[in-house]
Amino acid sequence: MKRIAVFGAAGSVGRCVVKEALDRGHEVTAVVRNPQRAAGLPGLAIPAFAEASDGTAIRAVLRHQDVAVMALRPPAGREAELVGYTRTLLDAALETGVPAVVVGGAASLRFPDQPAWTVLTRPGFLPDAVRPIAQACHAQRQAVLSEGGDGWSHICPPASLEPGRRTGRYRLGADMLVTGEDGRSAISVEDFAIAIVDEAESHAHAGRSFTVGW
Repeated sequence: MKRIAVFGAAGSVGRCVVKEALDRGHEVTAVVRNPQRAAGLPGLAIPAFAEASDGTAIRAVLRHQDVAVMALRPPAGREAELVGYTRTLLDAALETGVPAVVVGGAASLRFPDQPAWTVLTRPGFLPDAVRPIAQACHAQRQAVLSEGGDGWSHICPPASLEPGRRTGRYRLGADMLVTGEDGRSAISVEDFAIAIVDEAESHAHAGRSFTVGW
């Protein structure tokens, strides 16, 4: 059993990570910004409250953990704050000696059939509405990779990440979209959570960024 802190536990990915980790018998601390955000979390999760920008509060949580999962996403209009949140968490993780699994986005991943293009740079691929968070996720990945060391892992979802069913399967990739036989790059949030908790348990990609997909 590990003690796992999940930051952003009230989000769609964070909630699935909390459930997956609890189902495996881990002790899970669900970290949210305020008590109202804790409503609906699994009853066995231990609630904790910390602003993503509050390094002191984050360190206080991490001192009692074996691993941290960062599944934070800023509110619309504040996407650029993601890099700051990430640096604050990584600094706290380094200081407390707790490995961190940072959940990123697909923006930096390349297309298997057009490797010169990434999800962010391929013309016409992204709707304008999601470009701000995609740009923030690309900047986040660059910030994480610049950290060096092996106290972190960075996991990217495929191009399509939607709630669905837990199949218990996924395939691994590095910096290129994982695609299925139909050419789609996709996974359910539930299976993405499996990959995240697998990494929290194993640290198999310590000091690296990787991706998953069906």
